[in-house]
Amino acid sequence: MATLEKIRSKGVLLVVVVGLALLSFIVGDFLKEGSTYFNKSKETVAKIVGEDINIKEYSAAIDQMTEVYKIETGKTELNDEMMTQLRQSVWESMVNEKILDAEAKKLGLAVSQDELSDRLIGNNIHPLILQRRSFAGENGQFSRPLLVQFLNSLEENPTNQEMKQQIDKAKSYWKFWEKTVKNSILQEKYNALISKTITANSLDAKSSYQDKKTSVDVAYIAQPYFLIPDSLVKISDSDINDRYNKQKEQYKQEANCALSFVTFDIKPLKEDYKEAESWINKLVPEFKTTDDIVGLVNSNSDIMYDGHNYSEKTVPVTLKDFAFDGKTGDVYGPTFVNDTYTMARIVQSGIMQSDSVKLRHIFLLTKDESKTDSLIAAIHGGADFGALAKKYSAVKQTAANGGEIGWLQEGMQGVEKEITVQAFNKSKDEVFTIKNAQGTQIMQVMDKTVPRNKVKLAILERKIVPSSKSVSKIFNDAKEFAIDLKADNFEKKAKEKGYVVHPVTDILQSTDKIADIPQSRQIIRWGFKSSKNDVSDVFECGTKFVVAMTTEINKKGYRSVEKVKDQLKAEIIKDKKAELMIKNLAGQLTKTPTLEGLAAFMKDSVKTAASINFATYQFGSAGFEPSVIGKATALTLGKVSAPIKGNAGVYVVRTSNKKENPQPFDVKMEKMQLNSRMSYSLPYMIIQDLKDKADITDNRLNFF
Repeated sequence: MATLEKIRSKGVLLVVVVGLALLSFIVGDFLKEGSTYFNKSKETVAKIVGEDINIKEYSAAIDQMTEVYKIETGKTELNDEMMTQLRQSVWESMVNEKILDAEAKKLGLAVSQDELSDRLIGNNIHPLILQRRSFAGENGQFSRPLLVQFLNSLEENPTNQEMKQQIDKAKSYWKFWEKTVKNSILQEKYNALISKTITANSLDAKSSYQDKKTSVDVAYIAQPYFLIPDSLVKISDSDINDRYNKQKEQYKQEANCALSFVTFDIKPLKEDYKEAESWINKLVPEFKTTDDIVGLVNSNSDIMYDGHNYSEKTVPVTLKDFAFDGKTGDVYGPTFVNDTYTMARIVQSGIMQSDSVKLRHIFLLTKDESKTDSLIAAIHGGADFGALAKKYSAVKQTAANGGEIGWLQEGMQGVEKEITVQAFNKSKDEVFTIKNAQGTQIMQVMDKTVPRNKVKLAILERKIVPSSKSVSKIFNDAKEFAIDLKADNFEKKAKEKGYVVHPVTDILQSTDKIADIPQSRQIIRWGFKSSKNDVSDVFECGTKFVVAMTTEINKKGYRSVEKVKDQLKAEIIKDKKAELMIKNLAGQLTKTPTLEGLAAFMKDSVKTAASINFATYQFGSAGFEPSVIGKATALTLGKVSAPIKGNAGVYVVRTSNKKENPQPFDVKMEKMQLNSRMSYSLPYMIIQDLKDKADITDNRLNFF
């Protein structure tokens, strides 16, 4: 009973506790169920026409594009700038693809499997496939057999992990081009459909013909706007505001920010140069006398010794005379150029060797290696190497061509060193083998270029870099500058320290980097998450430390009057100058009504623009003056015009020598010319218009 009474006495408290417990249970359950939703939101890199793009999808597309680029260019490493360009390319392709797909679905446009197959490997292969160097033969032209071999190789069963990786890369490469071709076909269909709705009619054709039918020569004088100083033109704030409101739509902007920043170069200090000088001086005697020159170089040089031979074409220019005038054991240097110490030693001179060697091979997988000796014996006995390669080699691409690999150069990237070392030391038609984890290659030297004089050099090259102590000192300088820094003393403190302040404006969320600073995307991300006049901590950007301050944060919408004030002011000044000039010239024309008289009064000469009509883009040497061209063409022959406001100044004109185009009106020809002109710009205009109207949310700033 006592226990029951205690419970009753605490009844209200228990209700609250139980209630809170239930609430926490419900909320906790909701959060668990909703965690997937929240995580997905955090992983959304963009939203394009209603479709969420997950960061994994975007990253996978970047990885795929990177591999394709490497295959296309033969490069194995890409720098930050190239990766930035690839990410932007993937973004633009993805936006175009999603927008196009959405439009195609509305219109019922699609690319069938048969249609795609025809453009990939059928009788109507798409130019994107024809242009791939992966499918080009020895003559550089597209080879259908090579394409077929490539596609067949995608179906092979990998015998080891390395082979699996190669096949996976090849599949990804093909899927990329398959998808790109499909999108290209869809774009062609869409453009063709839209172009049929936007076409020149008979009225357009007639107008175009009339614009070109009559031409006149125009004599003119021009009074440039710069003759009147800007200071003589008075402009009020109301003038600027009125002009702004009239053309406000011209000043739309995306979200942007502006920054000021100071850089601290991460470079060697005096102590680093002294240490480097002491180091090289101690190393010189050993470099000249050591028997282990390879070990010495590889332990101390920025460039590893690889043992390859230099010709006069491949040797570094600064070492050419030394290398080919010296003898084995001679030493060059040390020299100090561009913060780099260089020494060289001739390991072997008087070498006669070819620049290139042509090879063919028979690749035997591990399970077939027992055939090696018998195949070599057959080759030595006069058997056709090419026929044996077609029958036994596991590499179908080369097997189909008799095992031929092609011409190789010493030290060529992507080629095993053991292959080139043996190949260059063998004679023509000689056979040798290369064995690795994948199997055995029976190789034969098909041909070699004429031997050249070469030399083997050991080159020790060491660039002076800042020590950790120097980097710490430079970082501390940047940190000291950033501490307690406020917006109102950013420039003042920088000036006191002798630092240069760099301003940068109109930074968009999609901007890759600030000025020429590498790896500065991190500063842009910081800028958009900051408030105006915030000062950053120290950023490390490649070879620089950076301290930045936000000077502007502008939301998406319209640029303010203040931002475009100078532009508006320049436009109004030009208009007011034109009014003044027109008034003065009109008054003078009443006194000197001829063009020559007016020119004499202005101490100028009469100029001529020949063969002017409505379709003319340039007004003689005066350039783009559409208003002057329009009024001159409509002017009565021989009459002096009233002053005309132009782009560069005010003109007075007189026409002569009227010419009629004898060509009769051909409505079909005119339509064709107009449509042809339109076809060049229409595809770009269509996709740009779709982008402008599409609902696109770009969250890349949160990830890159």
